[in-house]
Formats: sequence, structure tokens, C-alpha cells
Amino acid sequence: MTIRVPTFSSVEGQFNDYLREIRYATMTTVDAKGRPRARVLIAVWEQIDGRPLGWLATYKTPVKAAHLAKNPHTTFSYWSHRQNAVAIDTIAEWVDDIETKQYVWQLYDRTSPTGVGYPSATSGAARPTQSCTCCG
Repeated sequence: MTIRVPTFSSVEGQFNDYLREIRYATMTTVDAKGRPRARVLIAVWEQIDGRPLGWLATYKTPVKAAHLAKNPHTTFSYWSHRQNAVAIDTIAEWVDDIETKQYVWQLYDRTSPTGVGYPSATSGAARPTQSCTCCG
């Protein structure tokens, strides 16, 4: 069942609780032939202008890059054994500037929302970063 809410703020607490409980998301992209491809990852999230914005630190692999170049629409799915679930439809774009990469890694290091993310062991300038802009 899909529930439409007036603002993200009205569900942000529950959204964050679910992400803290589940942590790992399945990110699904679509290849050039329309076939889905799923991968498991940890994204970090923040709220910008009242909407969720997700960041994914990942390598720009040829497969992922080709999928997003052809079709930037993707879905993040979170599911727990308690049957709690979150699905987020997004439009993804690669972000390559150093300032943004460092900012995103700070979100991972401090966890965003609290309890989601992980401390990194590599330097900020060398870290791969993909931005996923979430749709409402």
C-alpha cells in the first residue's frame, strides 16, 4: 500500500527509525534492455528543502554507470523481518567535485540519519560518491 503524505517532515521520524533498524538498502537500476539490476548498499540521507536527499558512496562501475546514463531513475528499498518497509523512487546523478565528496563522507562518518552510515578508512578526496536525488 502506498501512502501519500503532505510533507516528508510528517513521516521523517518513522523513516529514520526504519532506516536505523534496517540499514541496508537494495538499489535497483534498469539496463538498456529494461531489465532490473539490484545491489545491496548503505545510503545516507538528509532533508533538504523539506524533501529527503540520499547519498550513496560507491564506485562508478561500468555497469552502474551505463544503467544510470541510459535511465537515471532508480529505487531504494528497505525491508525488515518485522515487515517494516520503505521504498524511495529517485533520480540519480554522479557527483565528482571534491567538496561534495568530502561533505558526503562527513555524513557517513557521523551517520545520517543517526545510526545509518559507517566510518570510513580512506581519505575524502579519493572516495567515490554518487548522489541520488529523491523524488516525492
